[in-house]
Amino acid sequence: MEEYLTETPSIDYMNPHIQEKVIELKNQSNDDEDYIKRCYMFVRDEIPDSWDIGANIVSKTASETLINKTGICWVKSCLFAALLRANGIPSGITYQLLTISDDDSEGHMVHALNTVFIKNKWIKLDARGNNENVHAEFSLDKDQLAFQVREEFGEIDYNNNDVDLDEKLVNALAQTENLFEINIDFEF
Repeated sequence: MEEYLTETPSIDYMNPHIQEKVIELKNQSNDDEDYIKRCYMFVRDEIPDSWDIGANIVSKTASETLINKTGICWVKSCLFAALLRANGIPSGITYQLLTISDDDSEGHMVHALNTVFIKNKWIKLDARGNNENVHAEFSLDKDQLAFQVREEFGEIDYNNNDVDLDEKLVNALAQTENLFEINIDFEF
């Protein structure tokens, strides 16, 4: 369990900006469950997904996502994990392979979301951000994720629990300066 509390290059929770946000959220919270929900709502609702707002900014770490106030799901999951780990709540990252369009005609992309250890079990929370086509909710009892996997289109729920953002995703972020040029079409 200890590894899900560590700081990593992508989940850089010792950054002063993250530490400041942790203190703010912690001071507003009644307990760990309330803190998790406040972190989730902050990342989901106050850090818009870069695709949704048309921002070509490439946030590459949790702290950059907080500073830039935007990021794609890959780094939004890092920010959520950073906020949780900085307060002693184990968190990981899991992935889904999803279609780029309504069917598989344009290929697939990797979507990142979080695993959180609470009430002696791992749960999934997806703080990607809602829009007219995406609706994820906070729930400690059942998955209420942004996307439901459609196996008929080759979509996959990997059900993994990584300690850090996958190296392929880290490299894809590192190799681009314009979000709209990033390579999102690969599998694990």
